[in-house]
Amino acid sequence: MPARAGLLDLLVAGGEVIDPATGRRGRYDVGLAGGRIAVVEPDVPRQLAAGVFDAAGCLVLPGLVDLHTHIFHGATFWGTDPRPLAWRTGVTTWVDAGSAGAYSAAALEQMSPGFAPLQMSAFLNISAVGLIAETGECRREDLCDPGLCAAVLAEHEGFFAGVKCRMDSATVGEMGIEPLRRALRAAEAAGVPVMVHIGAEPPSIDEVLDLLRPGDIVTHCMTSQTMSLLAPRGGIRRSVVGARERGVLFDVGHGSGSFSFSVAEAMLAAGFPPDVISSDAHQRSILGPCFDLPTCMSKFLALGMGLDDVVRAATSAPALAFSDAEAGSLEVGRRADLAVFQVEEGDFDFFDSELEARRAGPVLVNRATFAAGSLLEPVEPSRPAPWVHLTDAQRALLSRGPETLRRPWAGMLRSRDGYVSYRRSSSSPSARS
Repeated sequence: MPARAGLLDLLVAGGEVIDPATGRRGRYDVGLAGGRIAVVEPDVPRQLAAGVFDAAGCLVLPGLVDLHTHIFHGATFWGTDPRPLAWRTGVTTWVDAGSAGAYSAAALEQMSPGFAPLQMSAFLNISAVGLIAETGECRREDLCDPGLCAAVLAEHEGFFAGVKCRMDSATVGEMGIEPLRRALRAAEAAGVPVMVHIGAEPPSIDEVLDLLRPGDIVTHCMTSQTMSLLAPRGGIRRSVVGARERGVLFDVGHGSGSFSFSVAEAMLAAGFPPDVISSDAHQRSILGPCFDLPTCMSKFLALGMGLDDVVRAATSAPALAFSDAEAGSLEVGRRADLAVFQVEEGDFDFFDSELEARRAGPVLVNRATFAAGSLLEPVEPSRPAPWVHLTDAQRALLSRGPETLRRPWAGMLRSRDGYVSYRRSSSSPSARS
């Protein structure tokens, strides 16, 4: 424990710590110094700190780790700026899921320092053009060059955490399963995992799963599209069970069109919770029904998943999935990323990607976000690009002052009439990031 006054820059005092990585659970004070976690003890004298943040009555969590986002802002169809979300959501580590391919990898890495003190990593798209357009990036054989992908991964080692490949009919066309085979070859050469997006067949979900290795990640695991993980006659597909047994990870990746309450309920009832809860935050999804990672976490609380398991799936589990030794824990010596939340009872409906509703249960409401020891200040919402369709309710939501937006956005759009249905508004219903 610190021994002299002023040794700590800040003391986050009196909160209920949940840190699945260390197993720590209970009332602790968390001391920060030099952008690092300096002490986690039940009663740290307040005079040891230059400042105190009173977290009494709140949860104190490691900074959230969002494993599936699209933050190549201003350069891709999907990209959004993470800063207007981070300060009010507790997400301090952002992992871009394939927005950049080989041709734009350097530009994405050069953008990342501008997001400081937020931490950023990325999966490199097997397609050299990445997600410059809504879909179709894997339809050309010459764009899916495993040698080029592996070379770019080596050149940018330490920034790119793996390879991303979207597997659905709109993305791959006549290439079928081949882009995934190539992604796996590139990943094998670089010693990193593959994150594979699933959606509408072909190819089939069994074809995809049979290729995956321990540590590879299936995102959109609770989709209701034809690559669903549920067997036609109920229960979980045998190929899915086999994949988990050999170490394949399953990630939510909510997004605009890839999360179904009915599928999630069936999977949880079958004893198959997600390994990772991620948002798939992008220009469309942050306006609902996904909104952000705490809203996704709250949906799983509403479905009956335990609080500690939900926290693990948004902190230590994603950090392990892409081998980040700094994120996802309040262990002494790690980067001082913290998220302070209150748990409140909901008085509104949550909606899934098909605008089916479930009543809100406990809702995680962010009170403060610290990244590398710094309190994140409010940032105005970013305006979506002209190709993103908005309802009047969504436009009104964006016009609110930032301090009012700490409340969960899901509670501000209280009916399905407030949303643009992805399936109605998109000409390519299978193309979901």
